[in-house]
Amino acid sequence: MTDAHALMIDAQGLTRQYQDVTALHGIDLQVPRGSIYALLGPNGAGKTTTINILTTLIQPTSGSACVAGHDILRAPEAVRACIGVTFQDMVLDRDLTGRQVLDIHGQLYRQPADLRRRRIAELVELVQLSDAIDRLVKTYSGGMQRRLELARGLMTAPQVLFLDEPTQGLDPQNRSAIWEHIRALSREHGLTLLMTTHLMEEAEALADVVGIIDHGRKIVEGAPTALIAAMGADVISISGHGDDQHFLERVQRLPFVERVSRDDTQQVIQIGVDSGTRRLAEVVQQASGNGFVIDDVLVAQPRLGDVFLKHTGRALRD
Repeated sequence: MTDAHALMIDAQGLTRQYQDVTALHGIDLQVPRGSIYALLGPNGAGKTTTINILTTLIQPTSGSACVAGHDILRAPEAVRACIGVTFQDMVLDRDLTGRQVLDIHGQLYRQPADLRRRRIAELVELVQLSDAIDRLVKTYSGGMQRRLELARGLMTAPQVLFLDEPTQGLDPQNRSAIWEHIRALSREHGLTLLMTTHLMEEAEALADVVGIIDHGRKIVEGAPTALIAAMGADVISISGHGDDQHFLERVQRLPFVERVSRDDTQQVIQIGVDSGTRRLAEVVQQASGNGFVIDDVLVAQPRLGDVFLKHTGRALRD
């Protein structure tokens, strides 16, 4: 068990009901100080609802949570005073300069003018916007706007930073730049981060702990390397057509098969084995004469996407 005093986020049984729809089903989250926690799941899984509850934008139907030691229901103002947030949809005033965006945000938190100037200078350097900070936001690229939002979330020197899909809509180069800033915040500043993402590679690259969430439930949790290691040495992915039931039964009886998962929407069967290249021929042979025709085969080491498929029974897609 993690020492409760070291937890910057401690949520127990968070549930959120919208009339006949339950968006969250009893979510538990424990995030230690200075760590990066990623909620990984498809759109509509409940990730943003979780962040909205923890940042006091909405209240849970049931359950409790403390952020930086403050109860989200009893002391919402204290919670808001020690957190920073970047939202999934950009909410920047495009007719202001980057400097004005940051300065106004500091004013909203009643920061003195000299403190605002110091913070802006530090953050502009951190997110590498020195050449653009006095230009209108409307002239910024998507990656620059994301970096400005990150700086704004840090203006108040928060203890906990919430990032909702921080690289959504960015190209790989800009995404990589944002990742580097996030790593620096954790590594050099000891900041605690809770981020949501539907990108496997983002969760793998950044998170100390990943919580896979689907249909409002936390399915599994752990360090990315540990979750992947539990999958076995290799994954054989098979797609085909016809009745695959007999094939699945035969494959599951093979002594070297560690697990079998099937994504019914994509007609993909994933088979965890000790050695893909050594076992491939015997696995494929199981389809002989049983009504299932193999169209494509891929052998690879497991990734976080395979973990998601194993625990939810479907691939992670938008």
